[in-house]
Amino acid sequence: MTSMKLTQVTLAILCALCLAGCGSSTTKPAVDAGFSPAVPMPTAGLASDGLIQRIAIGSCFDTSGPDAIFNEILARQPDAFLFIGDNVYAQDESPDPALKSLKQAYADLAAVPAFTRLRTTVPTLVTWDDHDFGLDDAGGDWPGKTASEKLFEYVWAVPESDPRSSRPGVYHASIAGPPGRQVQMILLDSRYFRTPLTRRPDYRNDNRYQPAEDPGQSVLGEAQWRWLEDQLRQPADVRIIATSIQLIADGHNWEAWRMFPRERERLYELLRETRASGVIIVSGDRHGAYMYRRDGVLDYPLYELSTSSLNIPLTTWVKNPVDEPGPHRLYRPYYESNYGLISINWDSGEIQLQILDEQSQEKQAVSVNLSELR
Repeated sequence: MTSMKLTQVTLAILCALCLAGCGSSTTKPAVDAGFSPAVPMPTAGLASDGLIQRIAIGSCFDTSGPDAIFNEILARQPDAFLFIGDNVYAQDESPDPALKSLKQAYADLAAVPAFTRLRTTVPTLVTWDDHDFGLDDAGGDWPGKTASEKLFEYVWAVPESDPRSSRPGVYHASIAGPPGRQVQMILLDSRYFRTPLTRRPDYRNDNRYQPAEDPGQSVLGEAQWRWLEDQLRQPADVRIIATSIQLIADGHNWEAWRMFPRERERLYELLRETRASGVIIVSGDRHGAYMYRRDGVLDYPLYELSTSSLNIPLTTWVKNPVDEPGPHRLYRPYYESNYGLISINWDSGEIQLQILDEQSQEKQAVSVNLSELR
């Protein structure tokens, strides 16, 4: 490790110690040799009465790549940043109960200056996807999930008073804003409880899975389903539901909710039953940006903003991507580095969904009147 890298790690540790010390007394210890070299990465706090006007979303970040996109996100002055999966990549995903490579990946993220500035300035809400869960395409049958959750809770400085500290899975939610302008941010866990994917008979890297016929299929697990119903029954004017894998997409054979059709329909049915208004879906995972609109499943159009990757775009390894079929997709996919931004103009009642590139140039956008989402 170079002396510069050592200095960055040292600064990250000192920053984490300071922030953790300034928080609640129930915060997990700032130093724990069992998680070394990973260190806690506490974030700015989310004020429950603070007005939410801009929410940034990102996924799929490789700590060995450029980090300038975090500066672009910070420059947009979001009121919250949703970090929705593949937030780090372990260099070695071979079986290791100690998760040494994953711990190192988190240590490397803590040493990224631009991300440190972002998370200490902007409230950052986090869930995981497969690579920060610990294994490509892994689900609830992965043996390392319990250790990985403990590591997640440590590095993201989850307080002992937080329900995540006493239950399986990393799902959680927050509501912020004054009455009449409340935004609910729900971050699902699509890994810990998920049943195995069904391989296609002609399985290959670009044609992996097919929808499951198993009536016992699961994406969220029963406890998380009950929790989600409770969340959707809470009053809110806008609801951002983050799922690390795509919900609406029907045009590919990678991981997605379409591989669990009973579970996807269950989610649509729950949204209908609870009469949850203002729902917008955000997702990641795909190393490309996509925007979808699905009509007919709710009483109003369901939009999904899928943003990936922050710095490992598909064109890194596929020079001329071929567009997949796009039922419900609004635009041609964008395959370079990107992040998502949701802007809410409460006075005009308009919500804008954007995909922005690494220079914050707009690549995809759609505007929706809040009255349409009721």
